[in-house]
Amino acid sequence: MSEQIAVIPGDGIGQEVVPAARRVLEAVGPEFEFVEGDAGDAVKEETGTALPDETRSLVAASDATLFGAAGETAAEVILPLRSVVDSFVNVRPARAYPGTDALRPETDLVFLRENTEGVYAGHESRLSDDVATLTRVVTESASERLAEFACEYVEGRDEESFTIAHKANVMRETDGVFRDTVDRVADVHSVPHDEMLMDALATHLCLRPEEYDVIVCPNLAGDVLSDLAAGLVGGLGLLPSANIGPDNALFEPVHGTAPDIAGEGVANPAATMLSAAMLLEHLGYDEDGTAVRAAVESVLSDGPRTPDLGGDATTEDVTEAVLSRL
Repeated sequence: MSEQIAVIPGDGIGQEVVPAARRVLEAVGPEFEFVEGDAGDAVKEETGTALPDETRSLVAASDATLFGAAGETAAEVILPLRSVVDSFVNVRPARAYPGTDALRPETDLVFLRENTEGVYAGHESRLSDDVATLTRVVTESASERLAEFACEYVEGRDEESFTIAHKANVMRETDGVFRDTVDRVADVHSVPHDEMLMDALATHLCLRPEEYDVIVCPNLAGDVLSDLAAGLVGGLGLLPSANIGPDNALFEPVHGTAPDIAGEGVANPAATMLSAAMLLEHLGYDEDGTAVRAAVESVLSDGPRTPDLGGDATTEDVTEAVLSRL
């Protein structure tokens, strides 16, 4: 029985890069059944909701989802979608590829970001015209689930260790729970690890990114630090990501809708194709995922390149080049 892949292009360049990545998935061999869903600004304008119940049900029933981007309705789309797949970890590689104008070509990082709580848990209140509050939620159970994943991730990829990012010197209770839990789980699994205050880590990543491999982060810290790393490798347009749950997963490029170039046919599909490679590996098609990643890296290195990388190629040109290498 073939796996079902939900495909949600969304808004802006999502309508261009997701079909390109789907063609790559179709080319490598697995007998996937693709089912397309709607989400984003255009859907809300038409129906009144950015994420229709039909799309939620489609994602819940699928084996994995490939998502593009959402515009003004991003918070109404991506956060609920992550909830649908019960995503407890966001996996964000940040690697400098040959042939790209990377600020730090030696960068090769993976961020494992807690994906359910922290300041993104949604507990905000407006107490008066002058006072607004935000409740930060950190639980031992969610931190433990992330830590178990981190240990398995490091051991499965022959990484030497991971670094815990936190701010427990100030947020003593919440980040204290996070740090202590991850530390305890790593000790149980005999996984080497160290820790660093997240603000100091931000400086170290800019100066010496080659000293780090895997970084385990609370939700907000993972969001900020992985975007910082994007600046080291050439921008958000090159970064894939995965939202992993116990039985389901959602894969998406880190970039947004890029309204300034949407519809012009020049969007770079690399990040979405690399997200598709992560999807393949998640479903157990390791050789196919490796082949897709190698083909994309070859095109990034040798061209053709889209305008964001200094070339004049179209999305179609890059897609055809990746397909030809496959």
